[in-house]
Amino acid sequence: MELTGFIHQSISFMSSWALRFVAELEIANHIKAYGGPMPLHELARSIPIPPGKDLTLESLMGLLVHQRVFAKCEGGYQLTPISEIMLSEGANMGAFVRFATEPSPEQLLFTSKWFKDTGKSTVFELAHNGKQAWEVMKEKPELGNLFNDAMSSLSKEFVRILVARYPEIFEGINNLVDVGGGTGSTVKIIADSFPDLRCTVFDLPHVIDNSLNNDSISVVGGDMFDKIPLADAILLKTVLHDWSDEDCVRILKKCKEAIDSTINKGKVIVVEMVLDAETDDSKETETKLIYNLSLLFFFGSKERTKKEWHDLILGAGYSDYKIYPARMPLYSVIELYP
Repeated sequence: MELTGFIHQSISFMSSWALRFVAELEIANHIKAYGGPMPLHELARSIPIPPGKDLTLESLMGLLVHQRVFAKCEGGYQLTPISEIMLSEGANMGAFVRFATEPSPEQLLFTSKWFKDTGKSTVFELAHNGKQAWEVMKEKPELGNLFNDAMSSLSKEFVRILVARYPEIFEGINNLVDVGGGTGSTVKIIADSFPDLRCTVFDLPHVIDNSLNNDSISVVGGDMFDKIPLADAILLKTVLHDWSDEDCVRILKKCKEAIDSTINKGKVIVVEMVLDAETDDSKETETKLIYNLSLLFFFGSKERTKKEWHDLILGAGYSDYKIYPARMPLYSVIELYP
């Protein structure tokens, strides 16, 4: 059993790439469009791929059926809840897997060298001639767009869960600023769910989508390290894990300054992983640890424990905070009070 587990872990990277192939070939979309169980030959011709490659496609689908990404019956392949979130008309989580697998194996091979090298702060920098991930994404718009699409797809899934399972966090506030709101996927869902809440997307000028401006949503370009628009509540959803402790304190202080002091219910709403959440099962713990390692490799940032969140929040000058009981996968909701 030990040897089986060792071999499995050694080659399990192929599971990630299998998901990427599904996303790039739009296999979930093809099965959805077929309207029922889809035979292998129909799937192959719809992609399309040459007949001589059907065997490889069958092997790919066999692995993904075993992993419950797809189901198979006598008539052919069917979608499951996992593959449904990859549909382009839905959450489009295919964008997330494309970004997650974007680092090539050649880049990852720099890891061993990085551990012995003192000149670069991350593996990504070592593999990209000293350039940080944010610099490379700005220089290469296609990579930046892929990152934004990936974060947008992830946001759609988690924000739908957030507004359904934590409606109380939006009660009593009139306006909210989504810091690092990107293309606005988060605030669109929040605004639809709470029509009386005025929402603002705040991000770097080259990231924001000005076409979002309407009666319920405003768009503001700027730098969160300089000044954040005034609001009853500030939302930081999966932002802080991209930054060092020192930068997080700076961001949190700017958020605190932006809370409207004339109201009693002002707060900062943080949505992030808590590494040592009591409710985590084995799969959640492993997923968080893998995610944490990837952040350290490529951004030099990290996920945090309860103790680390405590130190950050109080270090930024907040009087108190509350970690809500877990009601959604992987992520926790933390309210910070000035």
